[in-house]
Amino acid sequence: MKLGRFGRRFVVLAALGFPGRLFAQGVAATPAVMLSARADQLPVFLRSRAPRFAHPDQPLFVNARNVKALYVNAWAFSSPKLWTLARLADSTEINAFVVDVKDDTGCLLYPSTVPTAVQIGASACARTKNVEARLDTLRAHHIYAIARIVVAKDPRLAERKPEWSVKDRRGGLWRDRINIAWVDAYNDSVWVYAAQLAREAVEKGFNEVQFDYVRFPDEPRERLAEAIFPAKRAGENEREAVRRHVQLLVDRVRAAGVPATFDIFGLTASTKEGDLGIGQVWEDFASVADVVLPMVYPSHYYPGAFGFAHPNGEPYRVVHDALTDALERTRDVANAATIRPYLQAFTLGRRKPRYTPVEIREEIRAAEELGINSWVLWNPRSVYQRDALRPFRTSSREAETVSGAGE
Repeated sequence: MKLGRFGRRFVVLAALGFPGRLFAQGVAATPAVMLSARADQLPVFLRSRAPRFAHPDQPLFVNARNVKALYVNAWAFSSPKLWTLARLADSTEINAFVVDVKDDTGCLLYPSTVPTAVQIGASACARTKNVEARLDTLRAHHIYAIARIVVAKDPRLAERKPEWSVKDRRGGLWRDRINIAWVDAYNDSVWVYAAQLAREAVEKGFNEVQFDYVRFPDEPRERLAEAIFPAKRAGENEREAVRRHVQLLVDRVRAAGVPATFDIFGLTASTKEGDLGIGQVWEDFASVADVVLPMVYPSHYYPGAFGFAHPNGEPYRVVHDALTDALERTRDVANAATIRPYLQAFTLGRRKPRYTPVEIREEIRAAEELGINSWVLWNPRSVYQRDALRPFRTSSREAETVSGAGE
């Protein structure tokens, strides 16, 4: 039956308004998880939570090393901007989105049934109520979905569960230099909450979980001198607390059958001694995680780093030197994590130069010349320049994502 112009318009509007999926897929049974393999080597199977969100029994990805991703904030994911970003992925090398499930405000992407989230009202500011439908759209475009969960910088949790929070010497909430309250990273409950949100994200259909702010506050020494961490164990320091809780997250996320990945400071790979005062040591992550994501933004390195007076003006050389350090630190680590850097796709204030496609491609070139072919572009507004990306050359994206081609 042929449809006229108005008939076709009706079908499209009906599809967009339908509470299920825009793109139909077959019903599948959930396969057994192959526990003998590393999580990042497992096929990621798509689970069904309801008949209308039945996902196909085929792997979208077989290896987390193929990821070329864009960071997508919760507002972009929840708005029509998602379709623009999906079309950008269709026509370029992009094959993954990192989506805020919990950002650094403590707000969630979607309403949660996790008890702590319910208690603190984290769902009250949820950005979308149709996350499954939007994830199905990503799936239809063969886009690998990564859930980003911020851990220690959570002012909503800190203010509504003060017993889990960093205190000041007067007994109130300690706040950083921009007046944000932090939760106590020594407190086991903080990390269990993040793990519970991660498990829920996997059930919704995310293919990987990425944890950020896996650390203590990076504040001036005089301000930290006013901070009290009530949950600190006798004899335990910041590094030991982070390492212990990273293992907790890895164990719980891998039990859900997906990779456990971590964002960390870029300087962590280049610091020869210590934990930068925040509890992060490169080997502690590289030895247990599936993927480590050093944030090697040139604008975030201090003048003189790697011998450059203005690191922001040296995108290729800063990224090359930072990742060279990361590779060297990883060389003797058994079963080491994949390195997937965060690259700068934004201009910071008035710092020169502006980050155009030229600077972004220079960062990508630096990574790829070192054999690192997996990366994420970060722009806090989720605005990306097409000319910074290679056009999509393969006739079938499914051939790449299902078979893992391009390794």
